[in-house]
Amino acid sequence: MSSLLTREEYEAISKAMVLPTGSFIDGRARAASTGATFETINPATGAPLAQIASCSQEDVDLAVEKAREAFDDGRWTRVHPSDRKRILIKLCKLIRRNQHELAVLESIESGKPIQDIETVDIPETLHCLEWHAETADKIYDQVAPAGDDAVAMVVREPIGVVACILPWNFPLLMAAWKMGPALAAGNSVIIKPAEQTSMSTLRLAELAHEAGIPRGVLNVVTGLGETTGKALGLHADVDMVSFTGSTEVGRMFLEYSAQSNLKKIVLECGGKNPCVVMDDAENLDVVASHATQAVFWNMGENCSSNSRLIVHEKVKEALVERILHHVRDWRTGDPLDPSNRLGAIVSKEQYDTILGYIEKGKQEGANIVLGGRAISEGNGYFIEPTIFDNVRPDMTIAREEIFGPVLSIITVSSGDEAVQVANDTPYGLAASVFTSNVKRAHRMARAIRAGTVTVNCYGEGDASTPFGGYKQSGFGGRDNSIHAHDQYTELKTIWIDISDSDVEDAID
Repeated sequence: MSSLLTREEYEAISKAMVLPTGSFIDGRARAASTGATFETINPATGAPLAQIASCSQEDVDLAVEKAREAFDDGRWTRVHPSDRKRILIKLCKLIRRNQHELAVLESIESGKPIQDIETVDIPETLHCLEWHAETADKIYDQVAPAGDDAVAMVVREPIGVVACILPWNFPLLMAAWKMGPALAAGNSVIIKPAEQTSMSTLRLAELAHEAGIPRGVLNVVTGLGETTGKALGLHADVDMVSFTGSTEVGRMFLEYSAQSNLKKIVLECGGKNPCVVMDDAENLDVVASHATQAVFWNMGENCSSNSRLIVHEKVKEALVERILHHVRDWRTGDPLDPSNRLGAIVSKEQYDTILGYIEKGKQEGANIVLGGRAISEGNGYFIEPTIFDNVRPDMTIAREEIFGPVLSIITVSSGDEAVQVANDTPYGLAASVFTSNVKRAHRMARAIRAGTVTVNCYGEGDASTPFGGYKQSGFGGRDNSIHAHDQYTELKTIWIDISDSDVEDAID
């Protein structure tokens, strides 16, 4: 992976780029059939970037038709798995070759710091695509124990036309999480990016076509959720929807499935994740570093953000002091400046939502120990890293997903109380536990109801481990790992009678 460029070099790339604005259907860019567009904004400046094609039902119908045509004629489905792997690996090479352009596209549209995109998002995007590419010719089917008179095979087959609905916080990475296993399994894929962040996904589709993915196999339809996303959810010829986003919208896709063809639905939704720090946690400076990263990375616009710090009363004061020290290194500003750790909030709507939660926290009696204000950066949407102390578990800021740079500190006096508070949420996506006691670590990790629990660190695992949530954080499956690959396939039983009587009849 190449090194970071300078701010001036990133700005030069931004000025020289031709921005992708059309949907990508059947191997080429297209305007919306109605000619309709929507505006995409640079959240660091508030200025318009481009007019993106706003796809209608007619455009979605065309994308599904072309995806189904590609699936049925076998141009990708019946390609040898090793050849699918080879093409996906070639796509990864093209991503590496164009990584600075992709990073700039994503940064100017989402407000994400270029440093994070270059050092985290793109490397993990590549790792995910490569990992699933390698599974294409390494996953075996099964033979069931059917005795001597039959052969019972359990085989995987691609599910068909898969719609992937993306969030705006990690556009490239979430595209990889979904298209990687879906394409490796032989499906046709239609991606609907969030309307706030369409352009890096459109460029990714162009590179996929250049890599050799046949036309119709990977399509991108751009547009609003209530039109384009809904049309995909209700389409009778879409076999599966994989969605990452809010729990509220996730529920809608379950309804769309029930109202149409009972298509498979996989949801990865919201989180209000706890970071539990016990009084025997070792090296509070390291704990503080992880806790800071867990809540402020990507401006807190992260479903696995540990936005609740549940800390034992004996170490709270010392830990908070160290967190405040670490936050000083999290400089906020122009996302194209690689020295900045925090960029702009993705949209004016999200910016106002976060500031509303901060005001609610004040009204309900929590104490601000850091931040709490908007930052004046021209017309951009910047908010200070914010920390609330003396937060009660029943406060709004402790219960609702803020999706911003806001940490709520809740004090507890025992491990049992910590687990009770950690589980007192409708969500169950991720959690972290810090303790030096191995038995306590195991017990607490088992007791906390979340899809991923990290011990003495913050993270989400890697491409080899499943990611998804309990309760209202998830439904129907997991991203990442071999389990993600499995959910993009159907299981078929093939039962072959090989009894002696059949053999004798055939000989006679």
